[in-house]
Amino acid sequence: MKKELRPFHDHITCEVCSRTILKGEKTEAYLAPGGQRHTVCELCSVRAEHAGWLRESAHGQAPARGPRPQERRPIFGRLRRRSPEPVNGASAEDPQEPPDFEGAEAEPAPSNGDAAPPQRQRERPQNPRHVRAVPTTMEVKLERALALFNESAHQRTVAGLARSLGEPWATAVTDPDAPSAVTVLVAWELSWYRYRIDLGDADEPVALQAKGDELDDIDESLRDWNAGLDAEGQLVIGVASE
Repeated sequence: MKKELRPFHDHITCEVCSRTILKGEKTEAYLAPGGQRHTVCELCSVRAEHAGWLRESAHGQAPARGPRPQERRPIFGRLRRRSPEPVNGASAEDPQEPPDFEGAEAEPAPSNGDAAPPQRQRERPQNPRHVRAVPTTMEVKLERALALFNESAHQRTVAGLARSLGEPWATAVTDPDAPSAVTVLVAWELSWYRYRIDLGDADEPVALQAKGDELDDIDESLRDWNAGLDAEGQLVIGVASE
């Protein structure tokens, strides 16, 4: 159909954007699905086609009936049609099952004889204690025990008490039940302290065992005063208080 030019005094509007058509502007006639005829400007032709309108000039070329939609098959039929073709004569309905390895037993590794039992590793102690060599004679044991006592913090405690309470009585004797142990007793009239020194313990050899306020509580075997403090506050053998 030939496009028409409208005179400027004939007010024509686009039926899509409702804009007045200008002089010399071309329009196109569209047919709605119901058969109504609409005038559309060139700017709104795309919108008219999206709305389902057809150009009147192309209406005669449109097919009378659209293509017949393809019949939808059941979903199982579509899946069966898409299944892969059998390979090497195998049936698609009977796929080969994977081999079952659960029931198979592992073959033992060949050996050239009876294997030797694994050696058990010796467990190391979590907190190993360092051990010193223990002297054999009583005199050396006592000298070594007093040297360890003077290196500990207990010596400073005894020296501080001596400045307040005076010179103490002291005893150092070996323990008949423990060859590596020495008992040290430091006493004043108002208090006493008993220590145990382990000559074989390199970590914490000196430990406070007991203390009291009455001299009568001290065992008679520990009242043989054979030690005392020297001028520097060190505990030594042979310096006994009167």
